[in-house]
Amino acid sequence: MSQAPKAPKPKTAPKASSKPASKPAGKSAANKPKPAKAQAASNEVNPDLDSMLANLKMAKGAATAPAGVPEAEQRCGLVAIVGRPNVGKSTLMNALVGQKVSITSRKAQTTRHRITGICTDGDTQFVFVDTPGFQTRHTVRGTAALNRNLNKTVQSTLTDVNVVLFLVEAGRFGPDDAKVLALLPPDKPVLLIANKLDQVKLRETLFPWLQQMQTEFPFKEIVPMSAEKPADVKRLLGVVRPYMDQQAWWYDAEALTDRTDRFMASEIVREKLFRLTGDELPYTSTVVIDQYTEEAPPIGKPKATGLVRIAATIIVERDQHKGMVIGDKGERLKRIGTEARTELERLLGCKVFIEIWVKVRSGWADDDARLRTYGYE
Repeated sequence: MSQAPKAPKPKTAPKASSKPASKPAGKSAANKPKPAKAQAASNEVNPDLDSMLANLKMAKGAATAPAGVPEAEQRCGLVAIVGRPNVGKSTLMNALVGQKVSITSRKAQTTRHRITGICTDGDTQFVFVDTPGFQTRHTVRGTAALNRNLNKTVQSTLTDVNVVLFLVEAGRFGPDDAKVLALLPPDKPVLLIANKLDQVKLRETLFPWLQQMQTEFPFKEIVPMSAEKPADVKRLLGVVRPYMDQQAWWYDAEALTDRTDRFMASEIVREKLFRLTGDELPYTSTVVIDQYTEEAPPIGKPKATGLVRIAATIIVERDQHKGMVIGDKGERLKRIGTEARTELERLLGCKVFIEIWVKVRSGWADDDARLRTYGYE
């Protein structure tokens, strides 16, 4: 039986406010995001593929949602989401939770920490763990310690989980996918999640590919799906449910993640950094939160009138990287701050004031002591 992970107080969904958070002049407030409404579960893998896939053992479960759940009837467990870098693990995690708890970008290895997302559906609480991708490609000089840290995080996570979701792109299984598959523990049930099903153009090639995948590994289930489709996500929950232990939930039913607001702030700044610099900025950059303070709203005023002050530092390897982040006349750094502030205000449900600096720390990604200082486990 899996043990409940020790973690700080989980974050719950922010309560909706009747009024948007007021903002400084020239800065418009964004509405708070609402978790995607679960659509009716489908008993079909895909209407167009049912006949073609009829002879293959496919996962076609559907989730249910009873109203009240006595503690004796509750189920709970850990679910690891693993795969090669940049395969879409964080996107799937966010879809399963119903709200963004893990950052995404086109840059490989965006996720660098063990991110826990919590979804309580019916009688079952799923504790999903979005891990860094197994590091098989970024072996450039100066990143050895960081890469070891990322792989260690993945492997330590797998020892505790009830079930592993091995994520690949439907119709594709390359050398990097094979390397990850070879590292999975043989004593854990593994489900093959063939994501991005909607992007498969030649559907007639999918059936032989799925048959071939059955020879690669003794998968307990095969789940073709698209993380963009709520019905597919709901179906996946139904497939995973039997692997959860009969035990009391570890978190409140409304909990979304066990990560702190301070941690989420650093992740969101890093996401905007990667998205706005693209391939221009090298892999070796990170974000450290130097200060995070909360100012309560005036007595009798809604939460939206409160304020969170954040001081963050972007760490880069070289002076030229610092210039890339700052941009012409500071415009890129300003945009990173603006986009991070806007998303944080939606997440926290109040006004945010954020200051961001850029500092050069050569060799940080190959220095175990600095990695610990910067919050790497």
